[in-house]
Amino acid sequence: MTRPRVDAGLPQRLARSAAASEGARLRTDGVAEWLAERLRAHRFRVDRIPFADLDGWMFAPGTGDLVHHSGRFFSVEGVGVTVAGGPVPSWQQPIIHQPEVGILGILAKEIDGVLHFLMQAKMEPGNRNLLQLSPTVQATRSNYTKVHKGSDVRYLEYFVDPRRGRVLADVLQSEHGSWFLRKANRNVLVETDDDVPPHEDFRWLTLGQIGRLLRLDNLVNMDSRTVLAGLPTPSAGDTLARALHTDLELLSWITAQRARHEVRVERLPLAGVRGWHRTPNTVERPDGRYFRVVAVAVEAGSREVTGWTQPLVEPAGRGVTAFLTRRIGGVPHLLVHARVEAGLLDVLELAPTVQYTPENYAHLDPADRPPFLAEVLAAEPRRIRYEAVHSEEGGRFLDAESRYLIVEADPDAPAEPPEGYLWITPGQLGALARHARYVNVQARTLLACINSGAIEGF
Repeated sequence: MTRPRVDAGLPQRLARSAAASEGARLRTDGVAEWLAERLRAHRFRVDRIPFADLDGWMFAPGTGDLVHHSGRFFSVEGVGVTVAGGPVPSWQQPIIHQPEVGILGILAKEIDGVLHFLMQAKMEPGNRNLLQLSPTVQATRSNYTKVHKGSDVRYLEYFVDPRRGRVLADVLQSEHGSWFLRKANRNVLVETDDDVPPHEDFRWLTLGQIGRLLRLDNLVNMDSRTVLAGLPTPSAGDTLARALHTDLELLSWITAQRARHEVRVERLPLAGVRGWHRTPNTVERPDGRYFRVVAVAVEAGSREVTGWTQPLVEPAGRGVTAFLTRRIGGVPHLLVHARVEAGLLDVLELAPTVQYTPENYAHLDPADRPPFLAEVLAAEPRRIRYEAVHSEEGGRFLDAESRYLIVEADPDAPAEPPEGYLWITPGQLGALARHARYVNVQARTLLACINSGAIEGF
């Protein structure tokens, strides 16, 4: 693959930042207390409400789509999906349609010779603990163009005015392909030499501090993780000559996987989605599996708008997302899955080995459940290299959490993976993550953990 050109010294500067477990402005063990203090400083509240109490939202006549009266923000619509040869050949579902591109931006600055990143204590209504460590700027176009008539987005100028800093990474990345229809955000890292005093809801942290915080549950949010996945960090021993597959072989495999899957996605009226029904409080399946659409009322004293109502997607259970890993020729490799998701623009992206909610498959015979799920769930503690619970996108999903793991593969398992799976190095996955539409958002979370040093000795 053609690897993105970066400042020759940037990977080493990032490596120094990843090695710095303490920062110049805030100690790592003080981050949790700072977040707790910011939680106490503002009024935050999220209440479930019936759809009839949504302000500015309605089920559109004729289609039943759940839309905002401005025509902006997002809508909840329906899709019909056909996957020729897939384990489930066709289905219909609700999906979030949000065609505008948002900005997920982290501002970087050298402090005492070490790169620090300006992180925000941001409230999202879907987060179980409400406040998490977020990018400097995390805003949809509707937000930063102030469709909601709220206050300005702090530090936005560094990401919309190219004269304000140096771009270190910049790529359009997909969001959750199962719940968003062709949604992308600009993931961007900008370095400044300006003196940038942090607002009380922001703090400068090193990459190493963020890595230590990624070992904790529900502290670093999804948007921070996806930006950090695009960092061009060096990977010890991860050379082209020692990878199981060359970059060209890897790209050819991805192309072949995309070519062999015939996927058709058709937008449908939400009211006509087969197998789902609407109640006063939910849009859901009668069997309760997968997810439901609900409504909430939000109070958030630190946000650009301090109160609003909105729909959210609520998953039916906690996900399990894991890479199997093994050393091949002495080099760590990850088992990636070429995963088809209805909302992706390019048919499929590279996903973790396992990316499922176990409860959705509990009714199936063990032989019919997803590959490798049983191995991950039964892994002994000695085989688990990394484990933490992380929230998914808190602005659109309610209490959406996944148990993220990196697990040593069963040494007795066959070295040749099944169709649709391939062993690649973290460096190869990282190079792909610096391009659009190759690495899905769940895989980017685990890549961020690797990049930031959250996984010792990896």
